[in-house]
Amino acid sequence: MKELVTYIAQSLVDKPEQVTVAEVEGNQTTVLELTVAKEDLGKVIGKQGRTAQAMRTILSAVSSKIRKRTVLEIIE
Repeated sequence: MKELVTYIAQSLVDKPEQVTVAEVEGNQTTVLELTVAKEDLGKVIGKQGRTAQAMRTILSAVSSKIRKRTVLEIIE
């Protein structure tokens, strides 16, 4: 999951070397914290949050396969 979010985010931004994803595991939920360069934040979020929502939809589909809830947080 972490690798998937990293790959998608690096494909979207101008500075892929500054993309980091931290994974916080719980009993039933995993939180992925995505951090990008300040000038790339708008590219990851997208117009009206559409790109971020698409990333969350993909994560939801993948996490349902492994029966674990995954939450994506974009850190400013």
